This record gives sequence, C-alpha cells and structure tokens, in this order.
Amino acid sequence: MLRSLLRPAAATAAVGNRASILLPDLLSASASSRSYSAKKKTTDKGKARVKNPRAESTDDTDARAEDASHISDGIDDEYELPKDPLPPSYDPALDVGPGGRPLFTMTNSFASLGRKEACTYVDFSLEEWKAMLPEGLPKGMTKEFEDTRRCAVMVRQSFLDLRDNFRRIVDPTLRSGTKNCKKQIVLDGPVSCGKSVALALLVHWARSEGWLVFYVPKGRDWTHGGFYYKNLHKELWDTPVQAEKNLQDFLKFNEGRLKQLPCQIFDPILLGEGTGVGLMKGVDSMAMPEGSTLYDLIQTGIAYSHAAVGVLVRLREELSLVKDVPVLFAIDQYNNWFTFSEYHELLSWKSSRQVHARELTTVNAYRSMMHDNMMIGAFSHSTSVGKLRQELPDVPLGARVMLPRYTLDEAATVCHYYLRQRLIRRESFSDEKWKKVYYVANGNGSEMRWLVPFI
Repeated sequence: MLRSLLRPAAATAAVGNRASILLPDLLSASASSRSYSAKKKTTDKGKARVKNPRAESTDDTDARAEDASHISDGIDDEYELPKDPLPPSYDPALDVGPGGRPLFTMTNSFASLGRKEACTYVDFSLEEWKAMLPEGLPKGMTKEFEDTRRCAVMVRQSFLDLRDNFRRIVDPTLRSGTKNCKKQIVLDGPVSCGKSVALALLVHWARSEGWLVFYVPKGRDWTHGGFYYKNLHKELWDTPVQAEKNLQDFLKFNEGRLKQLPCQIFDPILLGEGTGVGLMKGVDSMAMPEGSTLYDLIQTGIAYSHAAVGVLVRLREELSLVKDVPVLFAIDQYNNWFTFSEYHELLSWKSSRQVHARELTTVNAYRSMMHDNMMIGAFSHSTSVGKLRQELPDVPLGARVMLPRYTLDEAATVCHYYLRQRLIRRESFSDEKWKKVYYVANGNGSEMRWLVPFI
C-alpha cells in the first residue's frame, strides 16, 4: 500500500516542479548511500530518440515524465540484505536506546521481566528459539530475524500484560489489587501489530515455566490441504494428514512431560479412514490399555493414520483433565476457524457446497472457548479471512483483547535497534526522520522495517 501511495506522490512532485515536504527527508538522493545494494536494472541506452517537431512543450513533458520515472524507480528497487560486517554482539557504546537507556536486557527467560524492562530487546540464539518453539516461528518474527541478522525481540508492555494475566490465574496470590483475569482470550488488532509474535513469546514464557502448551502456529493449515473424509460416526469431516502432523508437533517439546501423565479416559477411540488407504477392515474402534500415558496415546495416533483424528480429539479431552501442571492452548490464525474451509462436499454431479471449518472434526474439538481451560487465540489478518462479527460463537463475551500497534516510545526503541544493526546509516539518523517513518507507517512494524533503509 505504501508503494502505491509513494509512487503517485513522487510523480506529482516531479511534474509540478514542487519539492515534496516528506519524501526528500525519507528517501536518500542515491541508492548507493544506503547499506543495501540495489540490484541492476536494464535501461534503453543506445536507442535513437526522434525529436518531436510539433511543440517544444512535448519534450518538456517527456523530460518531466522521465524524471518522475527515475524517482519512482528508486521506490520500486528491491534491495538485498546488508552484507557489511555487523558490530560486536554486545558493545556498551553501541547498545544505547532512546534517551541513553540500555537497548538490551540480559535474561534467560521472559519470567523475570517487569515494567522497567519494557521497550528493551531480549536476545536469544536461533537454536534457542527453535528449541522452545519447534512447531515453527511466526512469519513476521522470521522476517525480522533475517533483516536485522539477529534473533532479538522487543519486550512490549502489551505482552507483559498478557503474561501477567495468565500468571495470576495459576498463582491466585498475585491477584490482590488487580482486575479480574481472563482464562480465555481472543487476541485481535490491526495488521502487523505483533499478535503472532506476542503469542509466540507467551508460549516461550509458559514453557520455560514448566507449563504444558498446545501451540498451533498455523491454524489455517487445519482447514486447507491434505485429504478429507466424511466421518461415518458423526456428521463431521476428518482430516488425518493435519491430525498426524499436529500430534507430531505437540510431541516435539513435550515428550518428557507426556510420559509422566497417565491417560484418564479409556473409552474406545473411533477410527476413520486412513490417509489414502480407506477404512480398516472389520475394525471401527480401538482402546488404550490400562496404564497408558499421553505419550502412548499420541504415538498410537502417529503410527495408525486411521486413529490420528480420533486420538487428537481424545487428547483435547485428556488435557482438560490434567491438574498436575498448568495447561495452555495457544492457537494462531484462530480466525480461520470461523469461516469456510477449502473443502467441498459433492451434492450431485453438477453441484457442491463448501464445508465450514466448524464441520471439521479437529476444529470442532479445539475451537470452543466455553470451558474452564486457559486458552488464547490470535487473529491473523494476513490470511485474508475477512472481517468477523464482534461476538463469535463458542467464545465467551468480553474475551476479545485489542493489541495496539507500536507506540511512539516503542517505535523509538525499534529505530535505535535498526540503527545498531546497520539497517540505518548513522550519519543519516535523526529523531525527526524516524518519527516521520513512524507516522507514515502509522505504527505498522512491517512497514517501518521496509521504510527505515530509506532514511
């Protein structure tokens, strides 16, 4: 969107011979002055141009249009990541934030952070991030790590409020003098305000505290792709490919804990169609033996694709009965579970209907927040689901929490961090310029990261 806005603005400035008020301060006069190297572009050099004898104004118009195209060409350039060497990882002379405050907070966990650590960065290695979030990192977080060439995230007050909300639920002694806590939260907000990153940080903190977290970083995958079959026992649709993958993901971080938790439900698990192999002959259910653990349950679903969907549904029931350790359900792209999937049911040889997400067995088991378990679902507007109504089915009233975009203080910290990571040239940096970037992007983190190299 910013490119479409900047392009007409640049052309208008060239045609009218007027200097833009904002763009000259943001866009450098030469692409080579930035730490990013512009890719080569082909030109029409060597081609003869015939002068138009009709009017001199035509040549002037062509010249102005050509000047405008040069300005807009600078906006359309794609830039490679900076390749110049980074400064030392920690240098007191460089690790300075707004007002001379420290830019980084040294810690091994998000548990010890308080209000005074807000608007500072916490640094972990990529291996540490992947170890705590083996299901996958959010796309926005990965992009930030690639562009800055460092796996650091900013601690925002909005994240600390989410963390403290769930912390007070587990430890009632912390509730004194605070408002009521929410066990179920729907995290909403404008595009690129950091919902997925906040959810990932919450999962990181909860796991470092020893919680059992069922984390789904891509809720959209539950409603797209793979095989789908009609469940013969219920009026729902089974998706065994997604069920098996989510069982594998849940096992990656929680294997040791799951081996210690016994199964509490021993009703038969209904079997469905396996992935590409149809129904199991002569068998429609299976039961877990006495003394089985949740680890054994999950391994059964992974080993037998006929049981994958049934095991994932049973796991939801088992986790709701766990009392020895706090359990948190964290679902990203949660809004995809309130609209239609990509699957269709054939009604006749010339008609079909689209299957709604609530008609999928797995989504039907995990979507509801009408229970006593801790659960948080984050909306993702990048998946183009569309606007949903304010009050959602299976969600308690007042569960929605709006996450804001960057405040001015947060934007100041972000820009100083980009300066430290050499996304911004130090000789071009000023408070006036980074504030203009902030107001142009309206606090949108992705757009700010795209704009700052033009300072």
